Amino acid sequence: MNKRLILIRHAKSAWDDPLLPDHDRPLNARGLGAARDLGQWLASRGYVPGEVLCSDALRTRATWEGIAPALPDAPEPMLKPTLYHAGSDVMLAVLRHATADTVCMIGHNPGIAEFAHRLVKHRPLNTEFQKYPTGATLVADFGQIDWSDVGYGMAEPVDFIVPRELVA
Repeated sequence: MNKRLILIRHAKSAWDDPLLPDHDRPLNARGLGAARDLGQWLASRGYVPGEVLCSDALRTRATWEGIAPALPDAPEPMLKPTLYHAGSDVMLAVLRHATADTVCMIGHNPGIAEFAHRLVKHRPLNTEFQKYPTGATLVADFGQIDWSDVGYGMAEPVDFIVPRELVA
C-alpha cells in the first residue's frame, strides 16, 4: 500500500498574554477558522489520515481539534512531546515509527518547513511552500514503502495549500 503524509504547521496562535509559556499558547480566532477550513479542504479531497502524530503544544492540539470534525473517522492524535519545536531529523525519526498508510503530522516552524523541503523530490509550484506559513499543509506520497525506510528526497508532492487560499 502507498504511504501518504499530510504535513501541517499549526494554525495561527494568539500572543495576547506575554506571560503565557510558548507551549501553552492557544489559537487565535483566525487560527480556529483556518483549522476548520483545513479540515473541510482535507475532507473534500479525501485526505483522511489513519494516524495523527502531533506535538503536545496547545496550538498543535487545537489545530487538530479544529480539523478533525470535518473528517470521517478522524483518529485521536498521538501526542509526541519530541515534536515540540523539533528539527527535521527528529520529525523524520518520529515518522519512521508510524503505522497507518496515511499519516498526519502537526508541528512547528522552523523545523516543519525544513522537514517539508527536505522530504520532497521537487517543490510544489505554490510560492507559499518556501515560507511554510501557519496552517500550511503539504500532502505527499512515498509510494509502496515502509515508513521505517522513508528518507529525504523521496516524497512526491500531491497537494499544498495555505489557509488564506481557502477563503472564498
